[in-house]
Amino acid sequence: MDSEAPENFAEIIDLAQSVFEDVRYVTDATPERAILRLEGNYGPYRVLVTELISEVRKYRYYVLRGDLVEAGFDNSPDPRALRLRYGQLAKRHLGELIPHLHLEDKTRLFLTEDITFSAFIDWLKNNIRLHR
Repeated sequence: MDSEAPENFAEIIDLAQSVFEDVRYVTDATPERAILRLEGNYGPYRVLVTELISEVRKYRYYVLRGDLVEAGFDNSPDPRALRLRYGQLAKRHLGELIPHLHLEDKTRLFLTEDITFSAFIDWLKNNIRLHR
């Protein structure tokens, strides 16, 4: 496990508190893994964040309006992302982490590069407009 996980989590929490309102979070760590779950409000949107550090890094950054997914970045082994990346060879890659973006209540999916929380914040500020 990455010994820097708690420090990285502190950076994520600090950044979230500077951008979101009503930030709530929990962390949990064992010798094998560390996990951060965070939730906050960004104008009318609810933002859900999960960072899991173990032998690999897994993440989920989701922006919801009510129960609808406006946008969601993650690197799960999503079957649609696997098919998009590997086509007919997707079954050979089951379980592989594939960075991708969900849009329009998960009806659209795009492959992405791995993303960090700070890059997600930049994306959020540039793509999710707050009506003021």
